[in-house]
Amino acid sequence: MKIRELGVRAASTLGAAAIAATLVCAPAATAVPSSDTPPGNGASTTTTPPFTTPNTDSCPQKTQPPAPIDTSEVPAPGEPTPSALPVPDAPIGGDRMSECGVVLPKGAPLLPADISATAWMVSDLDTGRVLAAKDPHGRYRPASTIKVALAIVALRTLDLDKVVTGTQADADVDGTRVGIGPGGQYTNRQLMQALIMCSGNDAAHAIATQLGGDKATVAKMNDVAKSLRALDTRAATPSGLDGPGMSTSAYDLSVLFREAMSIPLFAELIHTEQADFPGYPADPKIPDDKDHPGFPIANDNQLLYNYAGAIGGKTGFTDDARQTFVAAAERDGHRLVVTLLKADVRPIRPWEQAARLLDYGFALDADARIGKLPESGSAAVHPSVPLATPPPRADGTQAQPEQQPHHAARVATLIGGPIVVMVLLLWARRSYRRRR
Repeated sequence: MKIRELGVRAASTLGAAAIAATLVCAPAATAVPSSDTPPGNGASTTTTPPFTTPNTDSCPQKTQPPAPIDTSEVPAPGEPTPSALPVPDAPIGGDRMSECGVVLPKGAPLLPADISATAWMVSDLDTGRVLAAKDPHGRYRPASTIKVALAIVALRTLDLDKVVTGTQADADVDGTRVGIGPGGQYTNRQLMQALIMCSGNDAAHAIATQLGGDKATVAKMNDVAKSLRALDTRAATPSGLDGPGMSTSAYDLSVLFREAMSIPLFAELIHTEQADFPGYPADPKIPDDKDHPGFPIANDNQLLYNYAGAIGGKTGFTDDARQTFVAAAERDGHRLVVTLLKADVRPIRPWEQAARLLDYGFALDADARIGKLPESGSAAVHPSVPLATPPPRADGTQAQPEQQPHHAARVATLIGGPIVVMVLLLWARRSYRRRR
């Protein structure tokens, strides 16, 4: 019996759907060890350097992202090394978008503290006004936020009711996986749930296969970016795993997200907290393998649960990209988008940094502006078509930060669920050994 099957049985024995959801789709930030974890048992304290926000005043990433720390961007044998994307003579979005440090409206208050993102931007989702930014056109790696571009292509191309059979190649992809198994039956709508809510790289693979494979899909994603004048963006993989030439900017990520928000299903899925996902049949090549039951999946964006008026968004992380994030929220009839690139989990987590920047944006004057998102794509062709509005939750309300029982339950699940499952795994393994 496989350990994975033991885990599924253990979770089923508990009857805790929330535990399954947490194990399948935990927030990306929870998987990243923090260097400021306090020691225990009286151990000596390890001194860490004080936090400072990275300085970008000298435009260090004007042409390309920082040097990679691993070999993920080494081209395959026989493939050329991508050259840096050209920098437009006139900055997209207005003159101030060429500035590389912090860019604020005249007379704006001081920024909130504890923002570790190297680049970020706050813009108005509906009007396209850019309210504040830091290194808006600096080039960084998007990680899984590039799935926003994949979602644009897929949602406008695929039949969402078509049933797709999962493959071993889907199950074997690197990085975050929602849990697609060979022989499983999935509608494209379910694959989109896994892609957008849980950032499943296996879902990205299954979607890209239908779009002609990874290379063809990446080309389609890059065509979308060019059509939107997101000229700092070049996808290298459908999933956001680092690859040769991968690049985006805080400005471009805002552009891509705004375009995606013109698609009603995208707006719905980023606002969805939980959904049921199909299982898959037993593998005949594995002795005594059993059918793998379906399970719930949960949205990995913590801003959705903890920020009043949150609309939803997309998270990302790789070793080279670090923490990336794009999300939107609504307050008093205004909808703002915040993007973060090359952030860290300290001094506060990315969604908390996003929350502070959203608060800052909502507090600015109604006419505050340092630039503009381009009117292109669907907005230019059909200017009368409004951006999609996410539906309310089942009870008609928005998430409120004071909903402590909900938050406490998630925290208890994150901490206690894996412990209980590990105990049951050990018990099941011991019982299985006795039967042998």
